[in-house]
Amino acid sequence: MKLFWCFCLFNFALQATSLHAQKIAVLHYNGGGDWYSNPTALPNLVSYCNTHLKTTINTKIAEVTPESSDLFDYPYINATGHGNILFNDTEVENLRLYLLSGGFLHIDDNYGMEKYVKREIVKLFPDKKLVEVGTDHPIFKGKYNFPKGLPKIHEHDGKQPRAMGIFEANRLVLLFTFECDLGDGWESPEVHNDPQEVREKALQMGANIINYAFLN
Repeated sequence: MKLFWCFCLFNFALQATSLHAQKIAVLHYNGGGDWYSNPTALPNLVSYCNTHLKTTINTKIAEVTPESSDLFDYPYINATGHGNILFNDTEVENLRLYLLSGGFLHIDDNYGMEKYVKREIVKLFPDKKLVEVGTDHPIFKGKYNFPKGLPKIHEHDGKQPRAMGIFEANRLVLLFTFECDLGDGWESPEVHNDPQEVREKALQMGANIINYAFLN
C-alpha cells in the first residue's frame, strides 16, 4: 500500500513540476562500494545546468537509499563508485516502481562497478535487456550535440565509452555509463586536473542527461 501511494504521489509531482524548483539525489546503496565518491561532481553539474539550461535545481544534493519512500521526491538519481553495489528484495521492488512510475536512475561507473551493476540490473528488470543507447537518442542531441555518443573523460583500460540502458515504453528509465567516468569530469578542476575542454564535454553531456531525465 505504501508503494502504491508513492506511485500516485510521484506521478502527481511529475505532472505538477518541470525543470524548475527541482532537486536531485545520490543513491546511498549497500554492498561496500564507495557510493560517496566524487563529492563535488553533482553540485558542479547542477550549477552548470542552472547557468546554461536556465534551470533552478537545488545545489544541495540529497542522499537517498533504495528502499526509502523519499526516492520518489527526485526525478534524477545518480549512483557512482568503484566497487560492489547490492540491492535486496525490498530495494529492488522500490527502485523498480520508482523507475516505472517516471523516475530516472543514472549509474556512472567510477571504475570497477560494471560486473556488479549488470548483475543488479538483471534483478531489477529480469524481463528486459540492457541495450546500447544509440547515438540518435535525445540524450546525445539535447542542448549539446554528441554525434559520436558518450565522450571519453578518463582512459582507464583504454576502451570505448559505453552508454547502455533499460527502456520502458520507449522511455529510457535507467542509464549505465562506463569506460567514460563522466562524474570525474564533473568534479572541481583541482581534483583530477583534467583539461578544461574535457571537463566541458563531461558537463555538457551531464546537462543533456539531466534535461532528458526531467522532461521525459
